[in-house]
Amino acid sequence: MFETLLVDRNESVITVTIHRPAKLNALSQRVLRELSQLFTSLRERGSCRGMLLTGSGDRAFVAGADISEMATMSPDEGAAFGRLGQDVTQQLEALPFPVIACVNGFALGGGCELAMACDYIYATETAVFGQPEVNLGLIPGFGGCVRLVRMIGPGRAKELIYTGRNVSAREALAIGLVNRVLPTRAALMEAAAQSLAQIAARSPVAIDYCKQVLSSLHGRTTAEQLASEAEGFWHAFESEDKHEGVSAFLAKRTPRFLGR
Repeated sequence: MFETLLVDRNESVITVTIHRPAKLNALSQRVLRELSQLFTSLRERGSCRGMLLTGSGDRAFVAGADISEMATMSPDEGAAFGRLGQDVTQQLEALPFPVIACVNGFALGGGCELAMACDYIYATETAVFGQPEVNLGLIPGFGGCVRLVRMIGPGRAKELIYTGRNVSAREALAIGLVNRVLPTRAALMEAAAQSLAQIAARSPVAIDYCKQVLSSLHGRTTAEQLASEAEGFWHAFESEDKHEGVSAFLAKRTPRFLGR
C-alpha cells in the first residue's frame, strides 16, 4: 500500500515505521503524502488505541526533510512543501488516540518536528535532536517554531533554533523535550508498547477528549482554557464509557470500555 512506510498492527496498537534507510528516512514529498493518507484513514475513532512512530535502521528516526528535493524548489514550491509538512504534523497531532515517537538516532529538522507532533517522545541513548535549518539558510517549517517553544519554553527554543545546535538524548530529557531515555532500540520499543498498553486499558472516549482539551490550551486565556476543559468534561459525562467506568468502580470490577 505504501512505498515509504511500514505499517504493522498488533491488536489495538499500530506501529508505523518510516522506511527510507538509504536516505536516513528523510521526509520527501512522497513520505509526507503517504503519512497524510495514513493519518486520514485513522482519523475516526475506531479499534485503534495507540500508535508507535519510528524510523527504519539504527542511524535515524528521521534525519530531516529531503534536502536533495528542496535544492531544486522555487520559493512557491518550497512554501507548498512547508504547508504539506505542517498539514501532516497537524493531522498527527489531531489523531484521537495517543502517539509515541520512538526515536533512535537522528531526529533533526523535520524529524524533530514530526516527533514533537506526537503526544510524547521516548528515545535511546544514541538519539540526537535539533532544528539545524539556519545552517541551510532556512527556518523550521513543519511546526518547529511553534511546538519547540510550547515544549521547552521560548528561551531554550530560541537558543536551539538560532544556533542550530544538536542536543543529546540526555539533554533533551533534561529540558523536557523527551519523556524517557532507554538503553537500546529493543528497550525503547518495549517501553513505548507498555505505555500504550496502560493507556489502552482506559476509556478511549476519555483519552480522546483529554487530547482535544490539552491540544486546545496553547495561547488561550485561563478562562478560555477552563471553558475548553468544562466542555470536554460534559462530553465525557454523556458517554457510555463514563457509565461503565463509574459502574465498574462502584461494583469493584474491571471496566469494559467500548469507546462509545
